[in-house]
Amino acid sequence: MSSRHTPRFGYRARFTLTCYALLAVQMSLLVVFVYVPVFWAFSKSFFEFEVGSESRFVGFANYAELLFRDPTTLPSLLHMLFLTAFAVCVRLTVPLVVAKLIHSLSREKGRYLFRILFLVPVVVPGVAVQLIWYGMIYNDRGMLNELLRTAGFEQCVRGWLSDPSTALVAVAFVGFPWVGGFEVLIYYAGLSSIPESVTEAALLEGCTGVQKFFRIDIPMVMSQLKLILILTIIAGVQSFEGLFILTKGGPGFKTMVPGLWMYFNAFSFQRMGYACAIGVCLFFIILGLTVLNMRYFKSTAELEGRG
Repeated sequence: MSSRHTPRFGYRARFTLTCYALLAVQMSLLVVFVYVPVFWAFSKSFFEFEVGSESRFVGFANYAELLFRDPTTLPSLLHMLFLTAFAVCVRLTVPLVVAKLIHSLSREKGRYLFRILFLVPVVVPGVAVQLIWYGMIYNDRGMLNELLRTAGFEQCVRGWLSDPSTALVAVAFVGFPWVGGFEVLIYYAGLSSIPESVTEAALLEGCTGVQKFFRIDIPMVMSQLKLILILTIIAGVQSFEGLFILTKGGPGFKTMVPGLWMYFNAFSFQRMGYACAIGVCLFFIILGLTVLNMRYFKSTAELEGRG
């Protein structure tokens, strides 16, 4: 008996050790390039230093300056909340409607074609998209101003990114009509996973069209909505690349956000400790919002279990 099981046991042991060895390589890289920088940022937020110079311990001075003395903190937080809330609203609605329209097509070839067409823009680099909006749409002689001139609304022509009254809204509208291929595919997958029996039962009950969309489809894709919500919140709180390309936080500080202010303090003002403190605060903001989302935004499985 033992001789028969020895080779199999040896194979399983070698396979398990190989898997652990591969995981060890990945974990070591993850620790070196992710966890170590994170813990380094936490520890260095209590110091004042420049790159290549000695650090000086200042305790909670960086946090006190950020929360109570920095005049940029409150406006940048409000700008971040506005942009994040706007992104949440459009990414939870527009791509879902488009996915539903695609899913409602009768022919599979048509559904496949539209999925490909909406996925193509995903391969375009985000930087290229920002530069297109900056140079071809919001420019003084860009598409938007030329359309306004052609339509006879000369008084509405302006520098959309340089005007303090329109800069933040103009940044929010970058990407219009906000039909991201990633979100559309996620919602389409959720709609496709709805059991046929549910759809047939809804038809028998006379639940069709818009009524079915709100009463059947949306509750059945709550898991996808939850995923998109989490990813949108994380991206809205920590991202700043688009604003750096479009406005660099201007005009003045009208489009400044905490992530961009952290970048300027780190690489323009050489206040690395203060930048680390901003990063730590953003970490706790993201963590708090994610916990609230996980706690109060129920997925499809959780709704079914509660029901």
